[in-house]
Amino acid sequence: MEATLPSCTAASCDDDRLTAETRPPDAPPCFHLLAKPSGSTCNIDCKYCFFLSKEALYPNEKHRMSEGTLDTYIRQLLESHRTPEIIVAWQGGEPTLMKVEFFRRAVELVEKYRRPGQVVKHTFQTNGILLDDEWCEFFKQHNFLVGLSVDGPRELHDTFRVDRRAQGTFDLVMRGWSQLRKHGVEFNILCTVNAANQHHGRSVYRFFRDELGAKWMQFIPIIERATEQTIQVANRGWSEQPGSKRVLYTQTGNLVTERSVGAQQYGVFLMDIFEEWVRHDVGRVFVQLFDVTLEALFGRHLLCIHAPTCGLGPALEYNGDLYSCDHFVEPGYRLGNIHETHMLKLMASPEQRKFGLNKLESLTGQCRQCEVRALCNGGCPKDRFALSRDGEEGQNYLCPGLELFFKRSRPAMETMAKLFRSGRPPSDIMAITAIEDKRRGAYAPCPCGSGRKFRFCHGSDTPPSAFDATTTGERRAS
Repeated sequence: MEATLPSCTAASCDDDRLTAETRPPDAPPCFHLLAKPSGSTCNIDCKYCFFLSKEALYPNEKHRMSEGTLDTYIRQLLESHRTPEIIVAWQGGEPTLMKVEFFRRAVELVEKYRRPGQVVKHTFQTNGILLDDEWCEFFKQHNFLVGLSVDGPRELHDTFRVDRRAQGTFDLVMRGWSQLRKHGVEFNILCTVNAANQHHGRSVYRFFRDELGAKWMQFIPIIERATEQTIQVANRGWSEQPGSKRVLYTQTGNLVTERSVGAQQYGVFLMDIFEEWVRHDVGRVFVQLFDVTLEALFGRHLLCIHAPTCGLGPALEYNGDLYSCDHFVEPGYRLGNIHETHMLKLMASPEQRKFGLNKLESLTGQCRQCEVRALCNGGCPKDRFALSRDGEEGQNYLCPGLELFFKRSRPAMETMAKLFRSGRPPSDIMAITAIEDKRRGAYAPCPCGSGRKFRFCHGSDTPPSAFDATTTGERRAS
C-alpha cells in the first residue's frame, strides 16, 4: 500500500474531472510540477543530498508510484493547463529506479488525456548510472530532454557524488553520458556548486562544453541549512548513520554545512564562467541563469528563483501528496493529495497563494532598495535566513554572490538587450567584448573582479584552476 493512502481511489476520483464550471476562477493557467515517482529513493548516496532524508516522511513504505496515481497525475496535469505547452517533468530521488515500462505507460496516458492543440514535452532528471540502450532508445523515440547530474571533472565530481560504499560515481555517469550521445538524446547538464568546485568555475564550464559537448547547463548552489543542534549531524552527510535513521531535513536554521557553497564565492564562480561565455559562446552554449537574466531585462521572469513571486513549482510525491515546492517537501507545506482533491484546486488554494506571495511581501529593506532587485527579487525563499546589512532577518544567504553577479554582468547583459531590440543577434556582444579587451590592455585588471591582470585571467586560454577540464581531473602545475 502507498503511504497516507486516501479514502478515494483513482477510479472513484475520475468523477471529479475538471470542467470549465469546476475550474477555480483564480487558478494559474500553467505551472511546472516536478513528479517524484520513486520518492526520495536513490541508487547513489551524494553527501549533500538532503532529499535522501525525505524517506522519513513515509517510513516503512516502498516509495514507488502506483498505476492509479500515475493515471490520476497525468490526467489532472493535462486538465489543469490552459497554455498550449505542457511539461511532464520527472525527478527524484532517481526516477530510473521505476524502469522503462513505467514511463512507457506515462507516455501512453499523455496521449490518452491530451486535448487537441496541447503540446506535451517530457523532461527527465537522472544521475545517469542506469542509462543503457533501452533507456536511451526510449528517450530518443519520445523526444525526452534528459538532465544529467555532473559536478565537473572526475576529482571534483567524486568529492560528494558517491555511491553507498562512498566510492566516486564519475565513471558510471560518463558511461551513461556516452549512451545519451550514442543515441542522439537531447541532454543538458545540472551541476551543483559546492565547497569542492566553487573555485573552479571556468574549468568546470570548459569540461562540460569541450569534453561533454553540452549546449545547455544549469548551476545550482548547494546550501544545506542547519541549527546549532543539527550542524554536527548535517556535516556528516545525509546517508544513513550506523544504528540510526536519517534525520528529516527541513528549511530551518541559520548555519550551513561544510559542503555548502560560500555566499560570495557563488558569485565569483558565476562570473568566472560568464566572462568565458561572453567572449566565446553566446548563442552557442546556453547557461540557465544567463538566459533568464537577459529575459528579466525585458520584464519576463522565466525562473521562479528570481521572479517577484513564486508558487508555480510544486512537487508531487510518489503517493499523490502535493507540496508547495520541490525545496519544501516537509509537513508544513503539504497542500493535500491529488486522489482527494484535484491538483489545480490545491494550486489555487489560499495556502499556495500565500506561499507564492510571501516571497514578495517578506523582502527585507535592503532587498527593496537594491539596485538589482528587478533581476534578483530576493532569490529563493529557502535561502533567506541571513541578516541584512541593517540586522534585519530574512536576507538571502547568497546575497553577496548574487549582487556581485548581477552588477558585474549587467553592462554586458544590457548591451545584449540593446542589440536584440535593434534587430541584431545578442551574440554580437562577443565582437564588442573583443574590441573592449584590446582597449583594456593585457595588464589591466580583469573585468571578472578576480584581482588578477587580464592577461593572466580571462585574457588567457588557460583557466587559473588547479584542475584541467579533462575526464581525468588530474592536477596541473600552476
